[in-house]
Amino acid sequence: MDLLSNLALGFGVATSLANLAFCLIGVILGTLIGVLPGIGATATIAMLLPITFQLEPVSSLIMLAGIYYGAQYGGSTTAILINMPGESSSAVTAIDGYQMARKGRAGTALATAAIGSFFAGTVATFLVAIFAPPLTAVALKFGAAEYFSLMVMGLVMSVALAHGSVLKALGMVVLGLLLGLVGTDIYTGAPRFTMGITQFSDGLNFVAVAVGVFGIAEILRNLEDEHDREVMTRTINRLFPTREELRAMIGPILRGTGIGSVLGILPGGGAILASFASYTVEKKLSRTPEEFGHGALAGVAGPESANNAGAQTSFIPLLTLGIPANPVMALMIGAMIIQGIVPGPNVVTEQPELFWGIVASMWIGNLMLVVLNLPLIGLWVKLLTVPYFVLFPIIMAMCSIGVYSVASNPYDLFAVAFFGLLGYVLSKLRCEPAPLLLGFVLGPLLEENLRRAMILSRGDPTTFVTRPISLGLLLASLAVLALVFLPQIRKRRDEVFTETDA
Repeated sequence: MDLLSNLALGFGVATSLANLAFCLIGVILGTLIGVLPGIGATATIAMLLPITFQLEPVSSLIMLAGIYYGAQYGGSTTAILINMPGESSSAVTAIDGYQMARKGRAGTALATAAIGSFFAGTVATFLVAIFAPPLTAVALKFGAAEYFSLMVMGLVMSVALAHGSVLKALGMVVLGLLLGLVGTDIYTGAPRFTMGITQFSDGLNFVAVAVGVFGIAEILRNLEDEHDREVMTRTINRLFPTREELRAMIGPILRGTGIGSVLGILPGGGAILASFASYTVEKKLSRTPEEFGHGALAGVAGPESANNAGAQTSFIPLLTLGIPANPVMALMIGAMIIQGIVPGPNVVTEQPELFWGIVASMWIGNLMLVVLNLPLIGLWVKLLTVPYFVLFPIIMAMCSIGVYSVASNPYDLFAVAFFGLLGYVLSKLRCEPAPLLLGFVLGPLLEENLRRAMILSRGDPTTFVTRPISLGLLLASLAVLALVFLPQIRKRRDEVFTETDA
């Protein structure tokens, strides 16, 4: 009964005229940046963070959430029509979706992606509503030691689920932690690593770091790789699948939803991992595995369901524990902090309108995506022909204006330029920036809980292993870290990294 009353509260908040408008803006923007390859949800949300400072907290978070799962939907359009995934989680969709388009079945592939995305999003939304409150009740019992161990596990998981070299991912986490130390000591008030620059006394600007590492660096990479995009199908004849196709997609959609719902909770990029895992499962279970890579319907239905379910269940650790599961969730934490909201379990109890409003808006947003986007396929096809050199000056101007407007601090513009170049260099070194951002966000919280736990235990470091929950989290972290160094796991990480780059 509590669940129904809470959902009623959430739908009451989400269906207000203002929140419906911001949800609509979010999903349209998300689809747009998903359709235009090379921009991405992370960079877009980083650019829009300054704007959210002027909005109501619920409205801003509803819009940002809509951008995130809208981008997962939009990424499939480019993957199917031009064999260029708008989002990295749609890379698997391109394998069979593009082949379907070449065979004149682009409409079926797009409809399959839409149906799978909507079903997976609906299921994931209810999972958030069902499991978030119990997890919040457990989180309220956590002390400083448990929170420290939980954040250690989150950082370890981000390393485990990153692609490529384990050592490079660890290096990115350490770099993020070091950047998070810049500013004023939380207990002594002494400046640290500020290099005598008073503007750094409050720490590095989160928006500047995020926009630089993801937004500017992404622009530089796209300018380097800019090329003409040829749309395979300019007219879509038939959108709705036949009965046989509907029956064929039921199993992959259900399995993809289950895989994505579980993997999305894990820190480090569950939506990407979920789509690859779903494709592997479908290929192994198929009676005709030879069709995969040549236009298999299951190769679109499963991964698209998985990445959308993963995108939405990643909100569970954010809303219950205040722990980001991926870079976008780290940006969402930044948006909450900008609004004066302390991320964590208290959000559910102290601001139920915010929590349940976001949950309800997810289902509304998914419905909007289906209703709006299939009729607008022709518009998205036309947008695919826009050259990137026309887009990037506008994006650069928006980044600069947005970052400066947060605090009217010119040093933030220099920080954006610096971190943009840093992000570009890191990409050339094949270092993922996601663990860096997670380390930067979690670093201050990690330090605060470490020092608080040590104060409460009178300097006894065994407090982290004598408390059962803390010990369990640390052991789980060690186990995961040991697993990623196994030769078989390292080989598979390299394969996935190569496939994502391709």
